[in-house]
Amino acid sequence: MSMMICRTPLESIQRAVAIYGSQSATARARGVSQAAVWKWVHGKAELPAEQVLAIELDTGVSKHDLRPDLYPHDLKSHDGPESIETSR
Repeated sequence: MSMMICRTPLESIQRAVAIYGSQSATARARGVSQAAVWKWVHGKAELPAEQVLAIELDTGVSKHDLRPDLYPHDLKSHDGPESIETSR
């Protein structure tokens, strides 16, 4: 599943819920109440940190988009080898 690019954390959780199919389906998949999901979708509660990685895995919505405060987009990629300075 490829990562999906969203604009804001609110749009991102709304997209994830749409991928799950409904607020109720999201709640069942994540082991929370539908009311908790409603709060996430309507910006009344922040998506808990412990839910972010599982939602990313389930839906492909990036952790960087769901919680940019916890998973900021780095300016340099950490996917490639890091440069190592050597002394001469």
